[in-house]
Amino acid sequence: MEENKQVVGRIFDIQRYSIHDGPGIRTLVFLKGCVLRCRWCCNPESQEFSIQTMVMDGKEKRIGRDATVEEVMEEIQKDNRYYERSGGGVTLSGGEALCQPEFTKALLMECKEAGLHTAIESTACASYEIIEKILPYLDLYLMDIKHCNAKKHQEFTGKSNELILENARRLALDAKELVIRVPVIPSFNDTKEEIRAIAEFAASLPNVQKLHLLPYHRLGQDKYNGLGRKYLLDGYMPFTEQDIEPLFLEVKKTGLQCQIGG
Repeated sequence: MEENKQVVGRIFDIQRYSIHDGPGIRTLVFLKGCVLRCRWCCNPESQEFSIQTMVMDGKEKRIGRDATVEEVMEEIQKDNRYYERSGGGVTLSGGEALCQPEFTKALLMECKEAGLHTAIESTACASYEIIEKILPYLDLYLMDIKHCNAKKHQEFTGKSNELILENARRLALDAKELVIRVPVIPSFNDTKEEIRAIAEFAASLPNVQKLHLLPYHRLGQDKYNGLGRKYLLDGYMPFTEQDIEPLFLEVKKTGLQCQIGG
């Protein structure tokens, strides 16, 4: 639809040739803005909706630009042949794409009009009214569930988890496919008991069969310095395969299919 093509959103990156965040070869579109402030966030430049300046390698870099759906689609469709051959498509990420609901819906609609597989990587921390408007145009919902304890979730992300867990229950019934993803973070949710609680919650959801464990890394740490912010998990080392294996086994005990990484 012509009106969808002219909807404007604020993005900060488009990543081509991704083999994560959904099946096949994909293009990832990263949107600005997020309601959470996770201490470990690897894209801190995504959190603010405003256009920012970040210093990288001694040079200032502008973070964020406004683009129409039509402009983003032009970039996405450069790789149509790869999507066709691999069963890939487009994944919206961020930030949190639900913070820009009109743009997200319009972009997903255009992707489906073009015959592309669609996915969103999201915390679902939004009104369900917003979520249900995009579901007809969404093939895969990759939903982060970070913790089952509301107090600890609040402490490490800035918001409680009640809305997120309630939306997970509703998405399990309404989404075409829902996959639960858990960022495994030191001092936050890296015990067997915490991962088992998340896995048991996921296993209780109808139609949910898969859970992904996403091990902590520090690839975004330098961005905090570039934004003049303190990295709150400084000193923690990335997890090894041996660290994650016991957590993987805890998930498997619930009957869910589990993989390490996205």
